[in-house]
Amino acid sequence: MAQTDTGAHEAVIVDAVRTPVGKFRGALRENHPVDLLASTMSHLVERAGVEPHAIDDVIIGVGRQCGEQSGNVARNALLGAGLPTSLPGTTLDRQCGSGQQAVQFAAQAIRAGDYRYAIAGGVESMSRVDMGPLFDPAGPRGDWYGQKALARFDGDLPSQGRSIELVVKEFGFDREKLDAFAVRSHHRAAAATDASRFADDLVPLTGLTKDGAEVALTSDEGIRPNVDSDKVASLPTVFAADGAVTAGNSSQISDGAGALLLADRSVAESAGLRPRARIVASVAAAADPVLQFTAVLPASHRVLEKAGLSISDIDLVEVNEAFAPVPLLFQREFGVDDEILNVNGGSIAIGHPIGSTGARLLTGLVSELERRGARYGLLTICEGGGMANATIVERI
Repeated sequence: MAQTDTGAHEAVIVDAVRTPVGKFRGALRENHPVDLLASTMSHLVERAGVEPHAIDDVIIGVGRQCGEQSGNVARNALLGAGLPTSLPGTTLDRQCGSGQQAVQFAAQAIRAGDYRYAIAGGVESMSRVDMGPLFDPAGPRGDWYGQKALARFDGDLPSQGRSIELVVKEFGFDREKLDAFAVRSHHRAAAATDASRFADDLVPLTGLTKDGAEVALTSDEGIRPNVDSDKVASLPTVFAADGAVTAGNSSQISDGAGALLLADRSVAESAGLRPRARIVASVAAAADPVLQFTAVLPASHRVLEKAGLSISDIDLVEVNEAFAPVPLLFQREFGVDDEILNVNGGSIAIGHPIGSTGARLLTGLVSELERRGARYGLLTICEGGGMANATIVERI
């Protein structure tokens, strides 16, 4: 049984929304990231029914803080959302887990009694900012790591692309299994879209067609309902000539935003708001920066231990599909059934706007727990530099 919060303040999710995810240079290409987040936050506040002046802070994750994303995106977006000028905001970077980390920090402040309400989430417009050497297979990222960190690892800290190929070799994943998982992601995401499972989560937005005409964007743009398995199998590898990772079994470069309203449960309920889920436990962890993607394992073990739960207690698991080996690595470690893992597809099909993905996944996890009448959900996201976050939520 999960441990209960022994403090006076319990952190809950009152509501959660996200944008449809746009393809790289696709329907959301003309949306400034600050404006994209502003639209998301204004929709969240209106839908949740919270009094804007009661909100204490806005915490937002952005994975690539350059160009249009180089200012304090949180503060600028809340101003664009029409929220009070007295409301502060801060922007953080935990790489692909930035949006999840924002939620964790907000929950911690609420449990400490510092905040009554906070908005947490993330945004990334990968179409509009320079992604730098993030996926460069050529070698070490001296501009990011500095000489001292490089020297510690004999001058070689690999890019994420080269690192995921090292994981594939270390753990013995074959190309056929990775491609099958990618096809599964598209099929599940397409089925979820057809069944309107995402519909209540989505912020209404206008996007652009290829020809520049305005169009209502009502679903994620990158999902391929009729994905061709043979075509996926024929794609060339992108990080190593003798490797297994391709554009088909990797997450898509995308645009999107997501936001959650967190609150002190007693405060929210006293105001007539009905929380949807509570934050049971959350952790951040790190592992080998060469094999960057393995930290989801210690993060998940630790969050289960912290919650007083076992993996058999978890009804739904979301492991971000940065690359197909990551959820497969989790599945191998914990032995979870395929029917509870990434049940509505993931970032391979939907896309991975890195700063916002944690918010998107938490939004979808809460909604799916409600749809099934299930109790516990676990989310973990691998992050650049060999880190990971893990969060367990309980449906209320």
